[in-house]
Amino acid sequence: MAGSDGRPLALVTGASSGIGMELAREFARQGFDLVIAAENADIELAGTELRGEGSDVTAVQVDLATYEGVEELVSAAGAAGRPLDAVAINAGVGVGGPFAESDLGAQLRLIELNITGAVHLARRVLPAMIARGEGGLLFTSSIAATMPGPYESTYAASKAFLYSFAQALRKELQDTGVRITALMPGPTDTKFFQRARLETPGSDRAGRTIPPSWPGTVWRRSSKEKTASSQEASATRRRSRRPRSCPTRPPRACTA
Repeated sequence: MAGSDGRPLALVTGASSGIGMELAREFARQGFDLVIAAENADIELAGTELRGEGSDVTAVQVDLATYEGVEELVSAAGAAGRPLDAVAINAGVGVGGPFAESDLGAQLRLIELNITGAVHLARRVLPAMIARGEGGLLFTSSIAATMPGPYESTYAASKAFLYSFAQALRKELQDTGVRITALMPGPTDTKFFQRARLETPGSDRAGRTIPPSWPGTVWRRSSKEKTASSQEASATRRRSRRPRSCPTRPPRACTA
């Protein structure tokens, strides 16, 4: 449902940079007006840039890791009396390093933003969409949701929660006209890795080297490293194709 000017309205969180900014830009290019949110002052700069796409943009600087912050955003989004046609719940943080040695406050804040804030906002926006019989809700999960994440354990677990949550809501709302989407990006060149301290190796208290978690290593590998990895994988495949009962050198006993 569009506003009186015929333009639909989208809400995007974590929209000051990275994936959130690109989501907001794509909405603008598709003819949406925008409500964008982030906790840092860069959200105002993002708003100025997005207005250049021809959209009416309301920028809200708010901390979505708090109950009050989510409520403030919901109030700001509803201030114009227009329905939300699309909501992209994208705001999130990561914390890198061994869990047992990490800052507990940072880990709890991750849960409050990535999980609690997402559930809170979804619960606030969905009833109106269901009542209208239309709308779309997108959660930014991650390919990290599909596997355990050593040295980013709470981040990977939070993304697994969002993926499961989105799938459950999709089933619940399948006959309502409301669309639920889980966005599953792979490693993306944004400021996320720097903020989460996942860019470079470190060491734990025992002096053991901590490799960068998988998101920070995939797209940063050099051409030389990629070639070496490819050669190693090819050699492994060649070895695996040799029948175990027919080795290259005569064995004392031939076993499967």
